[in-house]
Order: sequence, then structure tokens, then C-alpha cells
Amino acid sequence: MNLHVINTGFFKLDGGAMFGVVPKSIWQKTNPPDANNMCTWAMRCLLIEDGDRLILIDNGIGDKQNEKFFSHYYLHGNDSLISSIHQTGFSVNDVTDMFLTHLHFDHCGGGVQRVHDKLELTFPKARYWSNADHWKWATEPNAREKASFLSENILPMKESGQLEFIDIHGESPFSQFNIFFASGHTDKMMIPMIRYKGKTICYVADLLPSVSHLPLPYVMGYDTRPLITLEEKDQFLREAADYGYILFFEHDPVNECCTVKHTDKGVRVDQVFKLSEL
Repeated sequence: MNLHVINTGFFKLDGGAMFGVVPKSIWQKTNPPDANNMCTWAMRCLLIEDGDRLILIDNGIGDKQNEKFFSHYYLHGNDSLISSIHQTGFSVNDVTDMFLTHLHFDHCGGGVQRVHDKLELTFPKARYWSNADHWKWATEPNAREKASFLSENILPMKESGQLEFIDIHGESPFSQFNIFFASGHTDKMMIPMIRYKGKTICYVADLLPSVSHLPLPYVMGYDTRPLITLEEKDQFLREAADYGYILFFEHDPVNECCTVKHTDKGVRVDQVFKLSEL
């Protein structure tokens, strides 16, 4: 099995929203904001190559929204979803499975593209994976999350007939990884726990957006159930420290991976490194 980092570019989000109740005087030391209080974040996806399966985890923000939409997020960088996949030697036609941790626009927007004013799946031969609970949550959104669940990103998956649901109470349909379900950020977000070279690599999505979010109180203002996020982070990080999990960050603008350790202040970062260094 081979793992390929798929960089889809950078965007900006409000620093206060990203760090919740943590004061700016603290979080700006690790994530300096611009004049508008916006911090830079990555949209880093992961491609799993294993036999006849090519599994992409998340796909970034895409490019089909209008100029007004993108003006809020300051997209920048030289990488894109398609070019990064091509750099691995594959194309969109080779992807067999599109695994979506959750359906917020910065995680699933690249999975649907606009071609001559028509919405089409970016990966025409892939099965698109979500779960029934999260699908219902995303297609019948609450007022707090409504702006993050865009119908043009989501509905074409079902209309295509390529949408599949993972049983949250059953076994993972993937031999390559188990799934940790988290409901603090949004309902039934899926965290792949990938078995690779004798280690467990966790694609932590928005449970832990960056290394800076390791301390328990560092919970995003976007999270719908922040106290549940606290519990899930505590459970997850203790286990990660106990068993030597490798955390793979989707949004950290600098760090791809880290390990963690127990300290007298709680679980904290141990080593940071690139996935290619394993």
C-alpha cells in the first residue's frame, strides 16, 4: 500500500472562529493573523493506493462557486486537486472510492465540478462514501451549519447513483482502515484510522485541525457540540499517546503529521514530520 499527500491549496478563516474561547493573545503566537484577523489553513487530502483500489480522502473546496463566495476565503497557493492527483501518476478516472470525512464545503467541494453549466462528479468511476446519519444532517441542515452544507456539493452524489453509506454500527467497508466517528464538530464525522507500515495513521479532519489545536480547550467556534468535542479529543488523544498513532492534519498550514505524548499538562505534540519521512 502507498499513501500520497494531495495538496489542494490554501484558504483563510477567521482566527477567532478557528480557536473558539482561546484568546487571540495566545493563539496568534502559533497562527499569526493578517490585518483582517484571518489565518491561513491548508486543504490537505490523502490518496490511498492499494491493489485495484484508489481511495481519496476528502477533496478540498473545489472551484465551481462564484466570485463572491470565494472572496470570503482568499484561496491561494499553486496546488490544486487535479494537478496534485496527476503528480502521483493517476487521474480522476482512476479513483475508485471518494471517502468524505464530512460534507462541509472545504472537505467535499472538489468532488463535484461544473461542466458547461452542468454539475458532474469529478470522479466518474468512484463510489462516494458518507453515512446515513451525517447525510441527513447535511441535507436537512440546522441554521448554524447551513452555510457550510452547499446543495451543489452534495446532491449530485445521490443523483448520480454513486453514493454509498457506511454502517456506523458495522465493520468498515475498507480493509485499509477502521473509522472513528466523532459528533462534536458535526454529526458523525468519520476519521479514518489507516494501517500503514505497522503504524496507525489517523486522518483527523476537523477533530484536530492543526497541531495548535491539541490542548483540549482549543475547540473551534464552528463546532456544533463543543463539550462533546472536548470528550472526543480527550479520548482520541489519550489513545493516540498510548498507542503511538500518527496524526495526519488536513488544515495545518505547515505540519503534515505529528505524534503525541503524555505530559503533566495533558497530551501534547511529540514529533512533527512529513508523511514521506515514514
